[in-house]
Amino acid sequence: MKPNPMDAQGPSGVLLIDKAPDMTSHDVVAIARRALNTKKIGHCGTLDPMATGLLMLVVGRATKIQDLLMSEDKEYVGTLTLGAVTSTQDRQGEVIETKPVPAFSEAEIHAAFDAFTGEFEQMPPMVSAIKKDGVPLYKLARKGQEVERALRARKGQEVERALRPVRVTGWQVSRIELPEVDFTVNCSKGFYVRTYAHDIGAKLGCGAHLSALRRTRSGKFTLDRAVPVADLKTAPREDLLKAMVTLAEISLMRGA
Repeated sequence: MKPNPMDAQGPSGVLLIDKAPDMTSHDVVAIARRALNTKKIGHCGTLDPMATGLLMLVVGRATKIQDLLMSEDKEYVGTLTLGAVTSTQDRQGEVIETKPVPAFSEAEIHAAFDAFTGEFEQMPPMVSAIKKDGVPLYKLARKGQEVERALRARKGQEVERALRPVRVTGWQVSRIELPEVDFTVNCSKGFYVRTYAHDIGAKLGCGAHLSALRRTRSGKFTLDRAVPVADLKTAPREDLLKAMVTLAEISLMRGA
């Protein structure tokens, strides 16, 4: 019999959501708060508005293990488009540079992916959730304007976008139809897939941006038990509670 996610303090557990495109992670949290009639909800790992897929919501006492769950490796399925660099490193930004795309061989594409395998460093994108003086960089950035210039106008100083260590434990290219390349990547916490696409494009010499992204796994959690956002909006509260992964289940999954 499945453990009850309810206790005297209200519901507790992890609700797995399949995020729809064109909405923020905060939007999903707001919908879940209304659907579950509880305020104590957070999310594990921001998904950009254009991205879809697995968003983990921690509810009630599960918020205490938020950092633990966020620290685990992730898997993403994405598409990069060669020949165009954008201001945000994804398709939602302005195109700032275009170059012809050579007729790359499969081996050349694979070599570019191989260059970003194992442990290496990424420069966070100018438009990101990383904070400078408590303010997210994406809030300091403006359309077609670099964060550095935005900060100078705001505070008279430069922002330090320090390199950050990341890790890729595996990748696979599933389709090459130039200028598009479909891929899967398994990576560490704090990994920017749009920067990954941007850097692969730079390695190939023609530039690239991320044109599609879907998170398919976070730690041991997958989309198998994920609730679509449409259902989150309409399903009865009781059904959503039944869909939650309880704290007891999480302990078993983690071998605690």
